[in-house]
Amino acid sequence: MIAKIMKGSDFRGVVYYILNDEKGTKIIGADGLFLENNDTIAQGFIGQAQMNPRVTKAVGHIALSFSKEDAPRLNNAAMAQIAREYMERMGIRDTQYIIGRHFDREHPHVHIAFNRIDNNGKTISDRNDRFRSERICKELTKKYGLHFANGKEQVKIDRLREPDKTKYELYQILKTEVGRCGNWNVLVNNLKRQGIDVEFKYKGQTNEIQGVVFSMNGYRFNGSKVDRRLSYSKIDAALKRNNHEGRQIQANQQQANREEISPISNSGSDLINGSLGLFTPSNQPEEQPPYDPYLRNKKKKKQRKINW
Repeated sequence: MIAKIMKGSDFRGVVYYILNDEKGTKIIGADGLFLENNDTIAQGFIGQAQMNPRVTKAVGHIALSFSKEDAPRLNNAAMAQIAREYMERMGIRDTQYIIGRHFDREHPHVHIAFNRIDNNGKTISDRNDRFRSERICKELTKKYGLHFANGKEQVKIDRLREPDKTKYELYQILKTEVGRCGNWNVLVNNLKRQGIDVEFKYKGQTNEIQGVVFSMNGYRFNGSKVDRRLSYSKIDAALKRNNHEGRQIQANQQQANREEISPISNSGSDLINGSLGLFTPSNQPEEQPPYDPYLRNKKKKKQRKINW
């Protein structure tokens, strides 16, 4: 289960998109609206949004998508229950909404349109909504025993539209290049050869880098928007890790080359000292003085003289 969050100002546009006959839409949940037709639904949203005209983007639009493996068990009632629980956990409550299920794709999915101006004229907060949504989707997927997809690796590129198509292509290139580069200079040059420009974002008027922007096919994406693992800080950490591992491999190779040049550095000393330890310093015999017959006779004479 994944969620795509959008905000806007055109209630009529989002209502007509969700309740599109070509998509075989079926309303599986709603509250606070007259469901006579698309126009009455849109007008109901617009009337409540006027309670707080300072909010320019009062339209909330969330698409909840599920894995095709879950299709046999996700009937309308089950999907409506999951969608309502998702909204409750996201703090989307006491407001108008419709939940429409589409049947134009092989995977089950629903669209939620809701009023960001609640029934009391207060604004429904969108603070950190994408981070909260990701956590909640994982929790609900686990709670209902749904299939965990492998993320971007199973995306069908031919069905993507711009700018999502470019974003996915950029993700694939960055994933490869970041995995094999050891510093930013090499990474930037490799990306440039593939038509990708890199721009760094600095903190205030300082030289401290706090973000990175990638441009491709006329579209600009913050690294963290391409993928959370591609923020500036995480790319920087990966490059430093690659650089460290590269130096370690190089050092190990140099050591191996030196050992090939002098392969008996240790065994030679063993042969000199004796492989059985017979001639280690503690076991070496004392050096015997050279044989001197004169000295031998001298000792004998001295000994006779004492005895006499």
